[in-house]
Amino acid sequence: MSTRPGSQAEPVGGDPMPVDRSTVDPALADAMRALLGPIARLALAQGVPCGAVEEMLKEAFVDEALKAQPVQAPSRMVSRLSVATGLNRREVTRLTRQQRAVRPVRPSPASELFTRWMTDSTWSDAPGSPKPLPRVPRVEGEPSFESLAQSVTRDVHPRSLLDEMCRLGIARFDEATDTVSLMSNAFVPSDAQASMLGFLGDNVGDHLAAAVSNVLASAPPHFEQAVFADELSGQSVTAVRQFVLTQWKGLMNAAVPLLEGLIEDDRKAGRPQDRRLRIGLYSYATDMAPSSSPDQTESKK
Repeated sequence: MSTRPGSQAEPVGGDPMPVDRSTVDPALADAMRALLGPIARLALAQGVPCGAVEEMLKEAFVDEALKAQPVQAPSRMVSRLSVATGLNRREVTRLTRQQRAVRPVRPSPASELFTRWMTDSTWSDAPGSPKPLPRVPRVEGEPSFESLAQSVTRDVHPRSLLDEMCRLGIARFDEATDTVSLMSNAFVPSDAQASMLGFLGDNVGDHLAAAVSNVLASAPPHFEQAVFADELSGQSVTAVRQFVLTQWKGLMNAAVPLLEGLIEDDRKAGRPQDRRLRIGLYSYATDMAPSSSPDQTESKK
């Protein structure tokens, strides 16, 4: 490795710059291990080897470093990215030349249809109580699955949306009565792993982005809070799960009309509609970690 006087060392050749783990802040290291653990568990469960995850991590490092760099001559960009990421210039060049399509973050028509059916009084008796709908209107102006589907999108035929909802186990079509009913109070496809993985990337990705932005910013720009408790029984956790589900229904039923009204207000006012928003709620329960302190063990006897 060669360096110029007064310059930062830049990796050359085929190997990345060695990393001294002792220079990583212990609190930061603990936080990153907590984030990487579930990713490793998902990869292992799905048969994704470490090398593939490492390649994705390299891509993410280069992409984020590129966003953080000020505009400058392309001739210097590779060196700057190499120093920032610890990857050698050859790797940076390879990764920056790759064409990676940005995955759109947008709910599917099926999930939009589900949300509207659950929350809009046109298609529900009350928030969270969706009506069974005739597949097509029997009289003019009657709410139907067809009119609901067309209120969400006109790019997909209502019958195609019906077939997809039934395939996912979210809705049921009764051919005898020609009616459609929702079969679930949450949009959780029963047999579509791709959809579930999409939810994982979108929901956890946005949650993590909010939390990281709050840590890095001088004033937290996003709402991100949680309540923690331990020493609960399994029965108590079940009760809390039902409580959280009830709270989520109330939040969703209040938030959807508010958001739809704000979107319409922005459209009428001619304001730039270039921002997206995600509001989420989650709960997680698992076994408590065993106590490692004799004093703590004694205090609970």
